[in-house]
Amino acid sequence: MTAQQRLNQVLEYVTERGNVSIAEVAQTLGVSTATVRRDLNLLAEQRLVTRTHGGAAVLGTGYELPLQYKIARQADAKLAIARAVVELVQPGDSVGLNGGTTTTEVARALGASERLRPGGGAPGVTIVTNALNIAYEMSVREHVKIVVTGGVPRRQSYELVGPLVGSSLRDFSLDLAVLGVDGLTGRFGATTVHEGEAEASRQIAAVAGRVVVAADATKLGRTTFARICPLERLDVLVTDAPVAGDLAAELAAAGVEVVVAGA
Repeated sequence: MTAQQRLNQVLEYVTERGNVSIAEVAQTLGVSTATVRRDLNLLAEQRLVTRTHGGAAVLGTGYELPLQYKIARQADAKLAIARAVVELVQPGDSVGLNGGTTTTEVARALGASERLRPGGGAPGVTIVTNALNIAYEMSVREHVKIVVTGGVPRRQSYELVGPLVGSSLRDFSLDLAVLGVDGLTGRFGATTVHEGEAEASRQIAAVAGRVVVAADATKLGRTTFARICPLERLDVLVTDAPVAGDLAAELAAAGVEVVVAGA
């Protein structure tokens, strides 16, 4: 386990439990109390947790983890989802991507796809994104054309937000938009934690022929602060496990196709 992976696990554990002791974290992760103490001090210096006597606590119930600390979460599921999303893309398509760890994996899968790699120097796929990390990583892929929206970056997620996102998308027509979300329910539809990112995602979806939500099972049945769009605006949900219960019925009623990665 690398130091970054351990920090990810420590931060995720504190976030899930709310308040933890050094001994509890050490026992759970199988590391020394001295290592946990150093990790908690580092996370506190970065204002990611609050140090308490003998442990640490989350900063607040609505706190958003920075993108670099989300990468290890549900990693296998996100890889499988990304591969399934690529199967929805045809050579020459234009694809809108918002920011997040799942859409970052989708971008990587698009860039690695031999099926989308044409001859003759033409772009195999055009990616339009408001995520600076996706644009940077995909810019070296010869068969991928990258278009970046305008906007002001959020340090938490590397996403561009604000009115420039919509104004730069106004004259585009995308084949499909692939959206990562923080929650998906029948009542509120697709949601995320930040209102600026919700608006940016909504603008990407507005110029797309089809709207795909790429979300692992932990996001389903969960509602977060800002709505992106209702279920009726979605065409496809790509997830990593069968959807059951009320949400399955609500997706069917809204005409949303459900694709289970690996099924």
